[in-house]
Amino acid sequence: MNNFQDYLAEYQQSISDPEKFWASQADNFVWKKKWDSVLQWDFHKPEVKWFIGGKLNITENCIDRHLPQRANQTAILWESNDPKEPSRNITYQQLHEQVCKVGNMLKAQGVKKGDRVCIYMPMVPETSFAILGCARIGAVHSVVFAGFSAGSLADRINDSGCKVVLTSDGTFRGDKSINLKAIVDEALDKSPTVEKCIVLERTKAKISMKPARDLWWHDEMQKVNNQCPAEEMDAEDLLFILYTSGSTGKPKGMVHTCGGYMVYTDYTFKQVFQYKEGQVYWCTADVGWITGHSYILYGPLSNGATSLMFEGVPSWPDMGRFWHVIEKHKVNIFYTAPTAIRSLEKAPLSFVEKYDLSSLQILGTVGEPINEEAWHWYDHNIGKGKCPIVDTWWQTETGGVMISPLAGITKTKPSFATLPMPGVQPAVMDESGNEMMGNGIEGRLTIKFPWPSIARTIYGDHQRFKDTYFSTFPGKYFTGDGCKRDEEGYYRITGRVDDIIIVSGHNMGTAEVESAIDEHSAVCESAVVGFPHDIKGQGIYAFVVTYDPIHEENHLRNEIKDVVAKIIGPIAKPDKIQFVSGLPKTRSGKIMRRILRKVAEGDTSNLGDTTTLLDPAVVEEIKAGAL
Repeated sequence: MNNFQDYLAEYQQSISDPEKFWASQADNFVWKKKWDSVLQWDFHKPEVKWFIGGKLNITENCIDRHLPQRANQTAILWESNDPKEPSRNITYQQLHEQVCKVGNMLKAQGVKKGDRVCIYMPMVPETSFAILGCARIGAVHSVVFAGFSAGSLADRINDSGCKVVLTSDGTFRGDKSINLKAIVDEALDKSPTVEKCIVLERTKAKISMKPARDLWWHDEMQKVNNQCPAEEMDAEDLLFILYTSGSTGKPKGMVHTCGGYMVYTDYTFKQVFQYKEGQVYWCTADVGWITGHSYILYGPLSNGATSLMFEGVPSWPDMGRFWHVIEKHKVNIFYTAPTAIRSLEKAPLSFVEKYDLSSLQILGTVGEPINEEAWHWYDHNIGKGKCPIVDTWWQTETGGVMISPLAGITKTKPSFATLPMPGVQPAVMDESGNEMMGNGIEGRLTIKFPWPSIARTIYGDHQRFKDTYFSTFPGKYFTGDGCKRDEEGYYRITGRVDDIIIVSGHNMGTAEVESAIDEHSAVCESAVVGFPHDIKGQGIYAFVVTYDPIHEENHLRNEIKDVVAKIIGPIAKPDKIQFVSGLPKTRSGKIMRRILRKVAEGDTSNLGDTTTLLDPAVVEEIKAGAL
């Protein structure tokens, strides 16, 4: 696509004849056997199958087919946590050799097609070799973010029945070194299905190795060669299981399959970022999340891109680290989270100004709606007003980007995800379950037709899959998000529907209220939750982080309320505003609203597990200052 007319034509084609449209995209890949039919689906069961009867291996499409043209091109460009440690450039040829060796290493431990392998590793190239090595031999990878506790890790290993765990002695995070092996050891005490644990040496920390079970990565890799035929996979065979948090507390193992996921991540990477040959692309996510799977590895590599992988954090050794990496590697496309942008926005601009960011051509955001103020800061200070910002909306369950501007093609609007990708058919529903037609509406976001990378089920619990995603609005996939569709037909995600606050009968999206609060010049970041209110039913409780120490709290509270009233209306003014030094976030930057809701409701007796938080101490401060 080269212009907006191309988008409109392609979108129309994808809606009028989806099977023909996606078949034409799938024709760009290497298939061991072509599919017999393109699509079978029934959202009432629910059941979806794409490219039925097709045979392929995703690693051949991400690596092997590129070797004739780009064997010596960098596939993965790795930047260490420590800026003094040399970067690593892994070419497509080297990636092929390492992935084959990992595949052979796993086969040597008895891993075969369909077996589950848990990957609990740092952001190092070997983690990508591990993921792709599983896919090479048809093993199902289950990557667990290396910030989860032993209990959370054990839950995920046991739910999927993993046979082997791949881990490392430790990981570096800023100025800290974390002993991953000790966490794995504790988890494996409760994980009877695991036969082997293969350990990469990264930090050289002193660890214990259990005889017969634990093996060193470097020892096992020396025993195998670099030739590993790609296992023939059915398009609907499992590629990976990735766990996401559930409202019940029990994690949900989302199942993604080989063919449709490959086609959709390839297509969306190419179109959203308008990727051009030779560009250096950097997604700052962890590979332990869906963003890392789809847009550090599978999407970029299937396009023959150079994908940067970063081990560190944006604030170490100082708040200029992201900008240093962009200058060092001449990054062209930069894709990060609004949480990161807001934290960097809080730092002095001198951390940005000392670096040359002129290589940047496209910016992106992922993970949550971005508020207008952060969008403008990002646009002005990082993009210098010259880089289109793609504000992407999607989920672990969707596998790839669903609603987003296409860089340089779609006219952007701050805090709007704009328009659906070709092949994506959104429907906005009212509370009674009726589809709302036309523009200038607000309701619940559903999708009424399948796309290739939709999750097929929750591992081992199809009924839960049906209940969670297909029972609220029968025949449609319910995203769990609220949205507005404005007069132009642009979509703005207003937050999770369980993050909707009903104030005097009016629906208030928390993301919308937060975006308004964040417009105040003194506010760095905010999080809003509901709490029981005698008159309104629910009141609005805001936790607010400011740039500078506050001298006159009540004065600032009134100013913030005025800003919200001006942007949304008096009905949205927060009833309580608590100033805090930080918000309770997971290590991936997700705000733990469950904790904030408990505090707002005055129930701090049982806040659940806070060990996975980036800074557990912030919870005690919030509890102590509760209003």
